[in-house]
Amino acid sequence: MTGPAARFRSSRRVPAALAALVVLGVAALFLYDLAAVRAGRPGMGWRPEFARRLALRTPADLAVQLTGGALALAGVLLLLLAFTPGLRGILPMRTPDPATGVRAGLGRRDAAQVLRDRAMEVSGVRSVRVKVGRSHIAVRATSHFRELDDVRADLDEVLAVGIEELGLAHPPQPRVRVRR
Repeated sequence: MTGPAARFRSSRRVPAALAALVVLGVAALFLYDLAAVRAGRPGMGWRPEFARRLALRTPADLAVQLTGGALALAGVLLLLLAFTPGLRGILPMRTPDPATGVRAGLGRRDAAQVLRDRAMEVSGVRSVRVKVGRSHIAVRATSHFRELDDVRADLDEVLAVGIEELGLAHPPQPRVRVRR
């Protein structure tokens, strides 16, 4: 029995989310202080000089716009890092016993190398390029002396066995192209 195999997640999600929240909090604090000074209320006690300098600048100043754009870009980048899964190059493998909590993964390049070596063993194949994705495997082979249909049939058979032996939780479907 095989257990569910979730994608591998990068460990950067939590630190990036915390950094984004800290930057957001600091930006909100500065914005609150600027609004308070503009409204005629006293600024925060530990930043009166900073508030005075902010009061002299307007949002139309180039320095304010560049700083705001840089901070917004940094915030978007940090949020993007927090929400993207990362580690997309690792394909999850089948887990025989999900109760153990042990997970295995296989790199896409490694899977491509294994399948490439398998495909090179087919008679009539001169060269092979294999690209492994999450749902498909693109195989481009060059044949030099056999009929293309025979080579394609042999490649389909060899790749089907090779993909099964990789032990992936969600086996990708091969797309084979053979040319002279």
